[in-house]
Amino acid sequence: MDHSTHLKGLSLTFLAVLILSPDALLVRLIHCDVWTLLFWRCLLTSIMQSLFLALFYRRQFLQSFRNIGRTGLLSAAVVAIGGLFFVNSLKQTAAANTLIILAAAPLFSSLLSWFFLREKIARHTWVAIFICFGGILLIFSGSLSSGLLLGDLLALGATFMWASNIVILRSGKSINMVPANLLGNLLVVPAALLAGAQPMAFSGSDMFYLVLLGGVVLPVSFTMITVSPRYLPAPEVSLILLTETIVGPIWVWLALNEVPLTTTLLAGLLIVGTLALHTLASLWNMRHPHALEQIPG
Repeated sequence: MDHSTHLKGLSLTFLAVLILSPDALLVRLIHCDVWTLLFWRCLLTSIMQSLFLALFYRRQFLQSFRNIGRTGLLSAAVVAIGGLFFVNSLKQTAAANTLIILAAAPLFSSLLSWFFLREKIARHTWVAIFICFGGILLIFSGSLSSGLLLGDLLALGATFMWASNIVILRSGKSINMVPANLLGNLLVVPAALLAGAQPMAFSGSDMFYLVLLGGVVLPVSFTMITVSPRYLPAPEVSLILLTETIVGPIWVWLALNEVPLTTTLLAGLLIVGTLALHTLASLWNMRHPHALEQIPG
């Protein structure tokens, strides 16, 4: 990989994380009920993704949806459920709790790949999985006394869904699955209506934040994140995405003065530090695949 391509990938991924980082804050700033929020968040994201796909595929727009097959439909269902869990989690617990738990999604996907696809897990990945599970339990222990446990469990559900989606996408990696993500968002729209969403029940400030979130932040950042692995190794992308786990709660703290619990801060240091070291180890192994073989036995 040449220097200019690598620099392009770094710039693209960092910009995507910067755009995505206010996601949790915007959800907290929107005061309409959670189902109305989900309705507009997912509808606007779907509309923008449709425009992106139409510009990219032109006459092959409809064919891009046919190409995803059953794998894509399964991915769409998982994306929809994960989105429901994520937004409800942000309404039920501290933003830091949600984002830190979600950061462990790549390790959950490794565990699911081992269980369902029989893929081997490296020793350092097993260590990282157990440490991160310990960190999540630490978050739960702090939430028991503060009434935030339900939100933490919803975050864990979202993490499991998004980790499952990573495994699903791996089985269909030769196909562009952005249409599946679009369908997943669309699935939430009727579900939100059935659950009691009131699409016209929002204030002027709510509409501004909804348009910013669903019309700009989510579609633009996720499109860039989808493209960035073309220019950077996947572990390096994952490492950069970890910064959202740190920056997201900072936005919420600055705007709403929401200070994470001490247990959350400790768990965050444990989980983010472990994930960073694990990703760096994966990058090193990828760039030096035969290094261990050269060590004298």
